[in-house]
Amino acid sequence: STPTGNSLSAAELTCGMILCLARQIPQAAASMKEGKWDRKKYMGMELNGKTLGVLGLGRIGREVATRMQAFGMKTIGYDPIITPEASAAFGVEQLPLEQIWPRCDFITVHTPLLPSTTGLLNDSTFAKCRRGVQVVNCARGGIVDEGALLRALQSGQCGGAALDVFTQEPPKDRDLVNHPNVICCPHLGASTREAQSRCGKEIAKQIVDMATGKGLAGTVNGQALSKAFAPQTKPWIALARALGMVLRVVGKQVQGGVQVCTLGTPLREAGSYLTPAVAAGMLAGGAHKELTLVNAPLLAQEAGLKVTTSHGDTAPEPDSSTGLLQVSLQGTPQRVTGTVQGSTPVLRELNGATFKQPVPLAGPTLIYR
Repeated sequence: STPTGNSLSAAELTCGMILCLARQIPQAAASMKEGKWDRKKYMGMELNGKTLGVLGLGRIGREVATRMQAFGMKTIGYDPIITPEASAAFGVEQLPLEQIWPRCDFITVHTPLLPSTTGLLNDSTFAKCRRGVQVVNCARGGIVDEGALLRALQSGQCGGAALDVFTQEPPKDRDLVNHPNVICCPHLGASTREAQSRCGKEIAKQIVDMATGKGLAGTVNGQALSKAFAPQTKPWIALARALGMVLRVVGKQVQGGVQVCTLGTPLREAGSYLTPAVAAGMLAGGAHKELTLVNAPLLAQEAGLKVTTSHGDTAPEPDSSTGLLQVSLQGTPQRVTGTVQGSTPVLRELNGATFKQPVPLAGPTLIYR
């Protein structure tokens, strides 16, 4: 995942789409190729003085806004995360969605596809827009409800649409593609030599950083994995794995419920990556050869191991400044507690017995009563 690599290419395509809608360039070019000279048919509009609504003011949305300001467009927008002060710095006035619909001559969407953004433009929001509004979607298919868009185009409520993305790609239903007021491309947002080169370099750099232990950026399916490469979290992940192994050995079982509890403010967000490590430790030495922080939770589930996580903000002295990790087998007295001293994972407590001198959990460990 290299989200920054193609931001500029996607923004430039969007700007091109806005210009094409304003002047019907693709339709006029196609008509010329058919041997026609339709000067009167393709009456366009100037962008100067028109209002552009930008929904989603992240990397791409802000690049589109600043470029279209150069054409004299007034840029208004909405984003649930970016503050109004931050967007004002790049010339976008933030308004509630209800106030945006009736003001726009053009609307462009630059949000991810989430349950909250699916069908963001639909029959009811189109009804609130200016008649003849122009719509651009170079983000994700589904943000603009395709059925509602077609109905708005047929009624004239929407004057034209430019689509680079579709709910189904390639689209089987051709009604939108074939509509005379629709301009469309086959998902070309990232299709520039520069974007592909940047993405390739970013991926190569990510792999080098991962291999040299510098950190992990752009992971798609494992928050635990990206944390595993941060220097400060590595010893904690080693601790969680070791505690899982100790608990499996003393508890002599891998089924049932396992409670992972993080104690102390420094570990408030740590459950998300320590829990998979505990699961990996509990399953280690079993049938699974390739245990990773990504597949351990799923393999634990398949093995009948239910791992739950909780957090308490206070850890007992002397661990209050670093935090404490506690793992227990539910319904049994089996419980292990550990912490990190410097960069070494250590065992503090086993089934109620506290070690006055914490035991380093590195290399072979022999535990006897």
